[in-house]
Amino acid sequence: MRIMKQARIMSSEASDVIPYLMEMGLIERSAKISKDGDSRLVPITPGMEDEIAKMGYEITEGPAYTMERRKPQERILNELSDLPKEVTSSLPMKWEYVGDVVILKMDNVCLPYKERIGKAYANILGARTVCADLNGIAGELRRPSTEIIYGSRTESVRLENGILYEFDVSKIMFASGNVEERHRMGELDCKDETIVDMFAGIGYFTLPIAKFTGARKVFACEKNKDSYLYLVKNAERNGVSEKVIPMLGDNRNIPGKRFADRVLLGYVQTTSAFIPKALEIVKHGGTIHYHDTFYVNEYKEKIEEIFTKAAGDKFEIERIKEVKSFAPSVSHYVADVRIL
Repeated sequence: MRIMKQARIMSSEASDVIPYLMEMGLIERSAKISKDGDSRLVPITPGMEDEIAKMGYEITEGPAYTMERRKPQERILNELSDLPKEVTSSLPMKWEYVGDVVILKMDNVCLPYKERIGKAYANILGARTVCADLNGIAGELRRPSTEIIYGSRTESVRLENGILYEFDVSKIMFASGNVEERHRMGELDCKDETIVDMFAGIGYFTLPIAKFTGARKVFACEKNKDSYLYLVKNAERNGVSEKVIPMLGDNRNIPGKRFADRVLLGYVQTTSAFIPKALEIVKHGGTIHYHDTFYVNEYKEKIEEIFTKAAGDKFEIERIKEVKSFAPSVSHYVADVRIL
């Protein structure tokens, strides 16, 4: 037991507020949250008291009991040690947080015990809902294949690099491996630029560009209606509704020519099919941020070949960066291509 600063949060607000504070790094995860009447006493990360106070929460001081220090992976294996060996050896030892929703990649061998597994992960990880990712992402609209194995609510909020992303994990993918690229988009100098995000999703790149780069307008096109609705919500949530112009539909129907200073092609595998439209709307001297997957030993040549076919010699590749591994010997790359 130790004495710590604690935030007093009404129990009626706890399910929404506590996950948000966790995402912001304001909660000391090694200490337990306790109850006090109709309130929760939430241990504050040392040095973050002022941030909590700015939010209007009362700060108290009291005993905080340290949670078990074993790694959660060890506690999960111990909790489920009575399950068959082939199941315990297949239990996921990594997971993804979206607020207080946890997503697990689960093998089929675990499915007969999914309710038991879901409850164990929820209790040990402090999750409200646990979902199993069964088959990854599929189809043109990139829909996830998930199943709830504990809890019921699949809508949550993820805080990343100062951006709040609200979405439903059962309907919408979130590519956590693209975090560095989302951060980079927010660090670009786009002062007074007009941006077109041809694959906006829930605002993965649109939001950091609109919030941090000085862009004048961001036209954000999305074909998936579920994603589009969260794109609109997220623009409002992040205070950029006046800059972001959401567009529901096929990006090949975006009207206008040579009006964009920058075009984002944040898609993979069939991205080259959309280059003609990007070339139609980007200004001379503008930039296309082109995402695609390639074998690691030929990505430079392939990108050069794709743009030569589409734009002749009227382009210059300024930068190519690996975003993440995609498959054995295949990676996801992003190329910044200046159109001459």
